[in-house]
Amino acid sequence: MATANNPRDLALTAPDPSPSVGTQSAGSPGKVRAFLDLVKIEHSVFALPFAFLSALAAMQVNGGRVGWLDLLLITVAMVGARTFAMAANRIIDRQIDARNPRTAGRELVTGAVSVRTAWTGAAVALVVFLAAAALLNPLCLVLAPLAVVPLVVYPYAKRFTNWPHAILGVAQAVGPVGAWLAVTGTLNGSGPAWLLGAAVGLWIGGFDLIYACQDSEIDREIGVHSVPARYGRRFALHASTVAHVVTFALFVWFGELIGLSWLWWIGLALTAVAFIYQHLVVTPTDLSKVNRAFFTANGFVGIVLFVFALLDLVIRLDLRP
Repeated sequence: MATANNPRDLALTAPDPSPSVGTQSAGSPGKVRAFLDLVKIEHSVFALPFAFLSALAAMQVNGGRVGWLDLLLITVAMVGARTFAMAANRIIDRQIDARNPRTAGRELVTGAVSVRTAWTGAAVALVVFLAAAALLNPLCLVLAPLAVVPLVVYPYAKRFTNWPHAILGVAQAVGPVGAWLAVTGTLNGSGPAWLLGAAVGLWIGGFDLIYACQDSEIDREIGVHSVPARYGRRFALHASTVAHVVTFALFVWFGELIGLSWLWWIGLALTAVAFIYQHLVVTPTDLSKVNRAFFTANGFVGIVLFVFALLDLVIRLDLRP
């Protein structure tokens, strides 16, 4: 039962900050733009390259021929799943966002996007994801609902566990595994994909630990669970460092398993520099460079690893359509 003395209850029972359904006209010219801002479509750069990397590695193992239609459908599926996840996240968390000064300007709080528009966008994105999975192969279609589960559980996780970052990692790990299955249509021989998925999950879960440090004080106040809120920023940053050390080791293992050449190792060396940089610029007492660590350094990691792995695989793959 909610009580006035329980900050978590206050957060979870705060009035819906979004405008009533239908306050936006159906023909609002900025509605699509506002929805794309809501789901941060540009942040696909973090996870999409690793789905491509997994798919291309699977094509190398599976005969060396690039399946361009498969790559297109994987792209559609990834963007659809991520758009659904972000929209659901914003909808479920809109009351919490309204109580946090850092997130109080988000579109569902200010009314730039109505809840109905957000639900509509989420539903369309989910249909697009399922349709792409169906066109890929029967195994992808059967497993697609399982892939959606962590996407929905994650926004609720901050209400019942201090480790929601782990569930975010699980959600992100789905991409490389799904891309491999999209190419091969079987779980047999999918070990490299699970390895890459674990690396990506730890990588993103690790930098979510850094990002959550910004909200540790307000999270404690309103009853939102996270590692920084429960154990402090110093512990969270140490945990992030451990996660990224293991991430790097898994990237090394993946390169060895697939047999990637010196180009992959150059990419990994640059990745090591980016990891070290983001852990040097963020400290428990100075969070002013969190966004630089979060977006710049991690965007760099995703792009650099993909580009160097792509160059390596392109040399060996048959690119004819």
